[in-house]
Amino acid sequence: MNGILYIVPTPIGNLEDITLRALRVLKECDLIACEDTRQSLKLLSHFGISKPLISFYSYNERYRLGKILGKLSNGKKVALISDAGTPGISDPGYVLVNGVIDKGIKLEVLPGASAMITALVSSGLPINGFIFCGFLKRKLGKMKKELVELINLKKTIVFYESPYRILKTVGICSELFGENVKVCLAREITKKFEEFIRGTAKEVLENIKNRQNLFGEFVVLISPLSSQNDQPE
Repeated sequence: MNGILYIVPTPIGNLEDITLRALRVLKECDLIACEDTRQSLKLLSHFGISKPLISFYSYNERYRLGKILGKLSNGKKVALISDAGTPGISDPGYVLVNGVIDKGIKLEVLPGASAMITALVSSGLPINGFIFCGFLKRKLGKMKKELVELINLKKTIVFYESPYRILKTVGICSELFGENVKVCLAREITKKFEEFIRGTAKEVLENIKNRQNLFGEFVVLISPLSSQNDQPE
């Protein structure tokens, strides 16, 4: 008899954001597959949960897939968590979810924290239509090509970015979309130093260009090109 795979979101910063259902599932499951066992142990220890862990991240997910599917096929309850937020959203999960679907194993996805959704709602930008791009390509030419393809979609664009590349990335967005396009940068969401930097691309660049404290992963949001003034030159 097959077991069940639970996709369990974890807090993106504030530990109070974990749900009661998530805590129950983590306490009841037989095995927890996690992105970083060290990071997950901190979370589980905080809530007094002790379960066997197996690492499951982007570089070993296909190698681990067979072992986890084997546990599920033998009736075990497995929970998949990432370091923060909902597994599968720019985190490992896609391969495993498809694996259990193909084998007819039961799947339950719990609702919960997501940096992308939290940033989108907080941005003040249109949310009736948006496109989430995860992390953009790192090579400059490929990043520009990716952004150019998004310009005419008339949807709010959302993607993740490293603090080490954020200044250059906002500069590229200003170049491609025009310096008057509205931008929001969200960082340290739900944490002590949570910050939302809103304004035109030019204003946001001025805000961050000389700052030394831009730590934490960023969510970058760009408004649709909706007026003549927004159009890139």
